[in-house]
Amino acid sequence: MSEQSSPQSSPRPAAAATTHESPDSQDSYRIEKDSMGEVRVPAQARWRAQTQRAVQNFPISGQPIERELIAGLALIKGAGARVRATRGLLDPAKAEAIAAAAAEVARGDWDAEFPIDVFQTGSGTSSNMNANEVLASLASERLSGAGPVSVHPNDDVNDPLSSNDQFPSAIHVAATKGVVSDLIPALEHLAGALEAKAAEFATVVKSGRTHLMDATPVTLGQEFAGYAAQVRYGIERAQACLPRVAELPLGGTAVGTGINAPAGFAADVIALIATETGLPLTEARDHFEAQGARDGLVELSGALRTIAVSLNKVSNDIRWMGSGPRTGLTELFLPDLQPGSSIMPGKVNPVLCEAVCQVVAQVIGNDAAVAFAGASGNFELNVMLPVMARNVLESIRLIANVSVVFADKCVAGIEANVERCREYAESSPSIVTPLNHYVGYDEAAKIAKQSLAERKTIRQVVIERGHVQSGAITEAKLDEVLDVLSMTRPAG
Repeated sequence: MSEQSSPQSSPRPAAAATTHESPDSQDSYRIEKDSMGEVRVPAQARWRAQTQRAVQNFPISGQPIERELIAGLALIKGAGARVRATRGLLDPAKAEAIAAAAAEVARGDWDAEFPIDVFQTGSGTSSNMNANEVLASLASERLSGAGPVSVHPNDDVNDPLSSNDQFPSAIHVAATKGVVSDLIPALEHLAGALEAKAAEFATVVKSGRTHLMDATPVTLGQEFAGYAAQVRYGIERAQACLPRVAELPLGGTAVGTGINAPAGFAADVIALIATETGLPLTEARDHFEAQGARDGLVELSGALRTIAVSLNKVSNDIRWMGSGPRTGLTELFLPDLQPGSSIMPGKVNPVLCEAVCQVVAQVIGNDAAVAFAGASGNFELNVMLPVMARNVLESIRLIANVSVVFADKCVAGIEANVERCREYAESSPSIVTPLNHYVGYDEAAKIAKQSLAERKTIRQVVIERGHVQSGAITEAKLDEVLDVLSMTRPAG
């Protein structure tokens, strides 16, 4: 992990560092210095001393921070350099070099230069300095043709802001982008697929079920329209969070007071990022709330959990309706995607429904971690930021990805078993319900029980019990009220 280098260019040691051969291996390294002294850094790495210390301090999960969070940091630092240049606070050549390097990092060209484990210092300072160091090295390389120019990670890339406002701001930028660019379009896609099936299945009548027991008829189209509505409401929930999620604590610097930051600096940086990304980013209305708490992320995570719960309902219902092929419900035919058993030939399983349910489990677990982390803010800073970022951004990514795959590889290919659905509807004892108005509830219950016991249709039992002969109901009316499709669209 400490030996990572970018494959995009040939190895080049950072400015003012001496390269050595390790006595213990063939790997080369260089000596970097920071306020704590000297540290060995892989010669090919663009990071410097503070990143290397963090790599050594946190060999925990093997997972770096999310790539969208890296991009968020880069966007902030690139925009910050440009705003500083326009205010005369940074040499224009340095600003241009930093901004160009930041664009490459945001694009994903240098992800290998961000090796620090996600479980690190709670403010994200390690990853913030990782970004500062990498951008400083890349910018220095860009300027090297003009002579020995050194770009400083703190003085040139980080100043006048802090890890405490930049890192959480990067999380919110990444989360906002994830919701706007990935999550909502994916959910729109899934809702559209479900709505298409709702229209296709509009007249496919089947037995409803409550308590997992037979109930009055519904159409398959009505069920799928309900699923689509769940997804649509999920979109509304995600959109409702955006005003808080898109508020950035940028400009609060160390503790929310804005010490060292020029007046209006953060607003200019945010406006620049918002213009270039099209994201609805704004400056925090209260910087003490924005740095001491992460309630916006907790809110978003709760919405993601709700969306996941909806997806579990949809996928689980579809899985049950597709169960079979002989001993299940077999109301739906799901696409055959892959062999389902290493021992039972010909078996095919509802694998995408299962994948959705597993994503749901992960998102619910992620939300628990986010809620706990969100409750752990102390005074002027929440120090659970990296784990909150990891879980929120992973939940966005998982829901977005599985929604598209589920729509395309499962929902779009679902077919209705029309005959089986109607058979279930017509054999359900609950279709006796419309007869309440003609024979009374108690007599209707007796008809239903006799129908089950003697395996006869409700119509047969009504006639056998003499209700047509007695004039309680005519045979024509009986046929009308027992029409299962009409029961799905009662008048009034």
